[in-house]
Amino acid sequence: MKLTVNITRFIVGVLFIFSGMVKANDPLGLSYKMQEFFEAWNDSLSKGSFFLNGLLIHVFDFFHQHSLALSIGMIAIEIIAGAALLLGWQMKIFSRLLLALIIFFTFLTGYALLSGKFKNCGCFGDCIPISPLTSFLKDILLTLLIAFLFFQRKKINPLLSIRSNLLTMLAVVVFSFGIQWYMLAYLPVWDCLPFKVGNNISEQMKMPADAVPDSTVITFVYDRQGKKVEFTSQNFPADFNDSLYKFVDRYDKVVRKGKNNEPPIKGFSLSGITDEDSTQIVLSQPYALLLFCMDLSGSVSAWQNVFTEIYNAAKAKNIPVYIVTTRMDQVIKAFAGNALKEIPVFKCDYTAIRTAARANPCLYLLKKGTILGKWSYRNFDKAFKKVSSTLN
Repeated sequence: MKLTVNITRFIVGVLFIFSGMVKANDPLGLSYKMQEFFEAWNDSLSKGSFFLNGLLIHVFDFFHQHSLALSIGMIAIEIIAGAALLLGWQMKIFSRLLLALIIFFTFLTGYALLSGKFKNCGCFGDCIPISPLTSFLKDILLTLLIAFLFFQRKKINPLLSIRSNLLTMLAVVVFSFGIQWYMLAYLPVWDCLPFKVGNNISEQMKMPADAVPDSTVITFVYDRQGKKVEFTSQNFPADFNDSLYKFVDRYDKVVRKGKNNEPPIKGFSLSGITDEDSTQIVLSQPYALLLFCMDLSGSVSAWQNVFTEIYNAAKAKNIPVYIVTTRMDQVIKAFAGNALKEIPVFKCDYTAIRTAARANPCLYLLKKGTILGKWSYRNFDKAFKKVSSTLN
């Protein structure tokens, strides 16, 4: 029995650490996935009549606004709990915590599966996308394993001495938060998004070659003596005539879902004050710099001076520079009184920007739409060196 406990303990501990580490690569990605869940729940609550609807909507709104903090905490707990299990440290506490976590995760993956609203639950981040069904089955298995460990927790002995276990766990706690701070400050080390270095944005906006489109049929909606009826062109009612049936609507009904039928990059459209689409003009430039700036909520002074140097270096080499934002008026106003006022400012879809830029702001160097480099504002000095050496 003890051997079985130790094998199970190793499997569960490693899986929790691995899951946490994969998500720690991109804490913002998990926070965005959390926001999707909160939005879905609030949408369902707003249509229901449960007496606690109002309170729950406020709670989920609060969680939505603080999803990054929740993401960081959840990732750290996964890594810490997994390490504690491997070390056999404080099993009375962590066996309960692991059981609570896996029950919660199973609820989430079960909801993702049954609701049909999510293609990927985010269990292993964007680097290892798995379907809601696979995620749910994984969590069912983990629930059984952790429940077994919970009831056999007295058989789990500490791996190291009390002092060594405590020092190791302290190191794990520091590491679990420290690695996330680094990824948020300097961009994910493993870029698994379609905007990664080496990808061509125009190509990523195209439908995959192996895409299978949805199969649809045109469905008609008619009013027949006060009752709405629906049918397709293949099964018109035998008694159909203009006196009995009054046309109401028509729509495309999906009869068979397609596969891989969405481009990797969606919603990436650049337009200025006139709303004219300038996307392909920007992406066709021999070289171009794009500053993705969601908004100016952070300290602009932390990066404005070095970005001005980058802009001047690019200008000297005739490399166009553009700012891409969701807050065009705010950005134009902020830079109106300095050298950056000449930079064209484009607006873009919020989701596209937050996918492209895991830091605010984030700078791209493009060559005919292909991403040569991307830098967080904390690494703008490296961007300056790259731009200075371009075309030399």
